[in-house]
Amino acid sequence: MAKQEANSCTPFKTTCGGQALLEGIMMQGPGKRAIVVRRPDGELDITEEEVKPKSGLAKLPFVRGLFIFCGSMVHGMKALMHSAEVSDSGTEEEEELTGLDKWISDHFEDEKATAIIITLAAVLGIAMSVGLFILLPTALTGLVGMAWKTMPLWVRSVIEGVLKVAIFMIYLFLCSKMKEIHRVFQYHGAEHKTIYCYENGLELTVENVRGQPRHHPRCGTSFLFVVIAVSIFLSIVIFTPLEIENTFLRMALHLLMLPVIVGVTYEFNRYVGGHDGLLCRALRAPGMWMQNFTTFEPDDSMIEVGIVALKRVLPEKQGADAW
Repeated sequence: MAKQEANSCTPFKTTCGGQALLEGIMMQGPGKRAIVVRRPDGELDITEEEVKPKSGLAKLPFVRGLFIFCGSMVHGMKALMHSAEVSDSGTEEEEELTGLDKWISDHFEDEKATAIIITLAAVLGIAMSVGLFILLPTALTGLVGMAWKTMPLWVRSVIEGVLKVAIFMIYLFLCSKMKEIHRVFQYHGAEHKTIYCYENGLELTVENVRGQPRHHPRCGTSFLFVVIAVSIFLSIVIFTPLEIENTFLRMALHLLMLPVIVGVTYEFNRYVGGHDGLLCRALRAPGMWMQNFTTFEPDDSMIEVGIVALKRVLPEKQGADAW
């Protein structure tokens, strides 16, 4: 059966989505994942793999979000490492492995060593995010509490929430100022524009894609922001009535609640991203605004990468990727 055309008669919302990489984009559809990276010689390196269908607990609402999040971290890290290798190939001498990477490479076969390194990188990435955006604000607020002995618990939760948002925004701002990351965020814009073009029923051409918005309601930036927002809400409604003051206990409870937070956030984003009512637009507005820091206007070569990547993952049956 021939693959469906990359345009449709009427606008709709697709489940296809992607991730910006170093000089490339990863796109995933209902049955296939594609990684397209611009090589130093200007040619495109294209890698495809099948996506296994979800089953069992991975399909249950409020549980599936955790599986999808963990899977995205692993596949995203794998794609990022691949893009770094491809985009740098031939530009400099290959670096010799050192430290833990060398030990793993020496003790395991190539494929298994790569899988271990990718898994460790994903775990460290999650740990850094949790530590920076959730545990650090709790610890800093605990220090404030040591100086302000009579601070009400609801005030402590509010201060903790403000610190979470502030640290998140500062982190995004600083990342956007780094030259290499700025280009990644341009590819992020290309990914969004390409998906918008497809959802609007337009032919996937550079000219059509260029005119699309770079902010998308189902973006990972919005997901991370809502994770923080849900964490703040639960802190206020759970920690305050239970009068939980101990900083280490609050940090431990934040960790225990994280799977619940991720599950709730996924369902929230799935719903508001798939509806265009006034309430849904208002609920997703903060996350959309945050994309000002994580998406920039791409050039035509970046848009070309997005088009190639999306075309590779479109299902053969039209509408099979409907949201």
